Amino acid sequence: MEKKLAELKRRLLEIDDLNGATAVLNWDQATYMPPAGAAARGRQLATLSQLAHEKFIDPEIGKLLDDLRPYAESLPYDSDDASLIRVTRRQYDKSTKVPAALLGAFFQHSAATYQAWTQARPANDFTAVQPYLEKTLDFSRQIANCFPGYDHIADPLIDFSDEGMKAESVRALFSELRTQLVPIVQAIIAQPEADNSCLHHSFPEADQLAFGKKVIEAYGFDFKGGRQDKTHHPFMTKFALGDIRITTRVKTNDLSEALFSTLHEAGHAMYEMGVSENLDGTPLASGASSGVHESQSRLWENLVGRSLPFWQHYYPELQAAFPEQLGIVSLDTFYRAINRVERSLIRTDADEVTYNLHVMIRFDLELALLEGSLAVKDLPDAWQARYQSDLGLQAPDNRDGVLQDVHWYSGTIGGAFQGYTLGNIMSAAFFDRALAAQPAIMAEIGRGEFATLHGWLKENIYQHGAKFTANELIERVTGGELSIDPYIRYLRTKFGALYNLS
Repeated sequence: MEKKLAELKRRLLEIDDLNGATAVLNWDQATYMPPAGAAARGRQLATLSQLAHEKFIDPEIGKLLDDLRPYAESLPYDSDDASLIRVTRRQYDKSTKVPAALLGAFFQHSAATYQAWTQARPANDFTAVQPYLEKTLDFSRQIANCFPGYDHIADPLIDFSDEGMKAESVRALFSELRTQLVPIVQAIIAQPEADNSCLHHSFPEADQLAFGKKVIEAYGFDFKGGRQDKTHHPFMTKFALGDIRITTRVKTNDLSEALFSTLHEAGHAMYEMGVSENLDGTPLASGASSGVHESQSRLWENLVGRSLPFWQHYYPELQAAFPEQLGIVSLDTFYRAINRVERSLIRTDADEVTYNLHVMIRFDLELALLEGSLAVKDLPDAWQARYQSDLGLQAPDNRDGVLQDVHWYSGTIGGAFQGYTLGNIMSAAFFDRALAAQPAIMAEIGRGEFATLHGWLKENIYQHGAKFTANELIERVTGGELSIDPYIRYLRTKFGALYNLS
């Protein structure tokens, strides 16, 4: 069994190296690659992805997993070896259902679609990407249909990112959340808007980046094992446990853009940095799900980075960095500005209260696309109709409408957006447990100290990587099933105080 396990790990490490090389090429495409390299990059990505897929679905890996099953069953469920065999088996069974040629063609198409999007969005030209998106929809359906027996065509795509979740269960959770959120939004927008003009002076890019770097270093982001660059749409990627990359985008007339993108992506990165080294080079060396991953980015961005104790410590330093812009602005004014609630068009700029409404719109639209009740050519109009009905807004153009998110232009249609709201819900549940275990955390945040919180998250979430599904991890950490209650309680407490709500 030791020899078989060693052989399995050897094969998985080789596949992990190929995936790491693919991540390098993806990162370069989104940061420094010249536009003329797009065609070759698509081919390179397709070659590496298809090669990694072919190696993973090799029948020899299936045989090794069969032979190792009795060994895994003799071990504790949460042991590294049992978890490796169990999780690899699940991933192998999924992967063998998708033909390598289909996956390779899809990755090549995705690379071309992403490049088209980077040009179409600034040009406000949906027609330029419409044929790409129609082909993406076809690929998405083909991939989903590799898993017959689903209740909804989106189920296999959702399961890739958030294992165990299904379209109908997510719809039910979102419906419950929406029922709670809408009255909060209505009560807040009936109040005078908070003044956020202090965020929209001229803030030099270098100074913004320097301040953000200082904060995430205090959080626990290790620049010996990571770096930050600029991109069109901020993201985090991992080449290996010792090489984690984050990106941000800077607006010199909006202080919040780069800062909170940096805090958000650092949350993703610290999760990956905290995975146990014993899991390196295996399918366990990543986050448990997209929802759990998002819980960590939202926790550090919002529950910590937009909290009053955090800014009681950091605001004097921010004023020192930007004395002309913020020198006479009070802490209360600044705190209200960064937590201003308003109906807006851009998901990534949305406040904590309205953010999930943006996610629900996208989730519903992609389900309609997959079901066939909505055609790609009609997507811009459907987008506008939902924003009008849900938020009372109309985008002036497609740039800030259907073209604003990269997801449909770099991956499948279906399976990505639900993780953002699941992550928001989980972030509050995990933070609640951290505070219950370590009541001094908020006081420490007020002193610019984050080691206790970071350590608790590493012990309870990060180190386990993908050993557990999201539902298993939630049960281990909170002692129960996923509930919206901690999240709604957090929103009501924080924004009730900010907007004097009863």
